[in-house]
Amino acid sequence: MTFEPGARTAWHTHPLGQTLIVTAGVGRVQRWGGPIEEIRPGDVVWFPPGEKHWHGASSTMAMTHIALQERLDGKAVDWMEKVSDDPYQA
Repeated sequence: MTFEPGARTAWHTHPLGQTLIVTAGVGRVQRWGGPIEEIRPGDVVWFPPGEKHWHGASSTMAMTHIALQERLDGKAVDWMEKVSDDPYQA
């Protein structure tokens, strides 16, 4: 999946967790209550089951990643509120 500069997901969780493998560009991830982290090609990010998080491109560069998650009872993700510009730009 490719995110254009400034694009990001909403906050969400995965019932069985999620692994991101960054293949190109520069991105950002944040876990609920934690700092925004920069991610680059070759980085692998693991979100444990139920951990609230978001991910996307940096504000100036696109980012491409492979996202791996499994379904539990037919559901792979629980979407929540959007990430506002203020924390994202910080």
